[in-house]
Amino acid sequence: MNAEKIFYIILSTILVTVFILFTFVFSPGEFNTSRTSKQKTIYFVDHISAAHQKVIDLFNERNKGSIKVETINLSFDKFSTNERKELLARYLRSKNNRIDVFAVDQIWVPRFVKWGKPLDAFIDSTEKANLFSDALKTCINKNSLVAVPLYIDIAVMFYRDDLINKLPDYPAIRNKLNASITWEDFINLNSHVNKNGKPFFIFQADDYEGLVCAFTELMANQNNPIIDANGKVFIDSPEGKKSLQLLVDLVNKYKAAPEEVTSLKENESYRLFIKDNAYFLRGWTSMLGDETIQIPYDVKENIKMIPVPHFTGSNTASVYGGWNLMVSNYSEKIPEVMKFVKFLLSVESQKIMYEERGYLPINNKLYSDSNYVKLHPELRFLKQVLQTGVHRPFLQNYTSVSDILSYYIKRAIKNEISVDEALEEATRKINEKAILVK
Repeated sequence: MNAEKIFYIILSTILVTVFILFTFVFSPGEFNTSRTSKQKTIYFVDHISAAHQKVIDLFNERNKGSIKVETINLSFDKFSTNERKELLARYLRSKNNRIDVFAVDQIWVPRFVKWGKPLDAFIDSTEKANLFSDALKTCINKNSLVAVPLYIDIAVMFYRDDLINKLPDYPAIRNKLNASITWEDFINLNSHVNKNGKPFFIFQADDYEGLVCAFTELMANQNNPIIDANGKVFIDSPEGKKSLQLLVDLVNKYKAAPEEVTSLKENESYRLFIKDNAYFLRGWTSMLGDETIQIPYDVKENIKMIPVPHFTGSNTASVYGGWNLMVSNYSEKIPEVMKFVKFLLSVESQKIMYEERGYLPINNKLYSDSNYVKLHPELRFLKQVLQTGVHRPFLQNYTSVSDILSYYIKRAIKNEISVDEALEEATRKINEKAILVK
């Protein structure tokens, strides 16, 4: 066993130990009392935002005395996405019935399917029809429903309208932005604005999944996947080189993005966008509702959402994000769990999640409710953007692919290796099914 694998095992063991502490120490003490009570306690693992908690409190109040949901909060402020994944995987391998329902990034579903309960018998065709179809696709494995979507997300570009409207040709620029500006025009715009020390463009270029999302969009923009369902890799190609070269040039050639983007994940990039009064930001639609970002009111009212840019001669393509719910195969409270899951999918809960935190609804009824859309007119734009969405590959080993790709893309952006070297080496590692320990 090589040193990398030993290190990986030790790290995973530490993570699962932390998770056990969270479940037994930091979650409330209902576990010990619920065995002798008529009330069934179910345990839900997710990043528990204020919106999540409001929905959970409402469910608990309505089911008082019969069902109570307790949370195990794997907060994004404490755990990275990869750490959350490893904690869940290590814990579920133990076949412990402590967890009943858990949230997974939509691209994790193939990996977690062996620990999830098939849901076809519990979700009927009418209920499925109410769910946004592209979110539901991420929940299917081998023609079986193994998860349900909690919310969907999609990449967009944000811009500061109060900064852009100072430009002499503002109306024309605004029209281009709203229609999805080309990367070529975007780069040209960068050379014409008076930045006065303000960054032009902020994106996430740290060594993690968010960077792969940006690269995936550029590849999809050229109708080229990064890898297909059979594991064939397409990144060392003209389309791959064009995509990576753009990311490299945005930082190094055009100086459109500061070098520090290579150390930024989502929340850090959002905070930098706000703090430094940057012109543009690539992010997820849920950014504006994130209570941890603390956007000043006068800034927030000037932040506009537009489609991500595209290459000339192509159409915009935005990567889907979002989180799904899976029911543990080892849960002994399936009727209670499904009642809670269906409550989360309801119009009432979806409205709370959207209004309190900006989580995009997966219940189609909200988008077709004219009165609700009138109250939230931005849903018209968001519904249009959702039609441009592209999925990342649904592969059991996708995490390994993403780890390798993000590592080499970041190195290229930092000018540590060339674009050709990055793509050649990433392709070789992926084909070898290597595990990159970070």
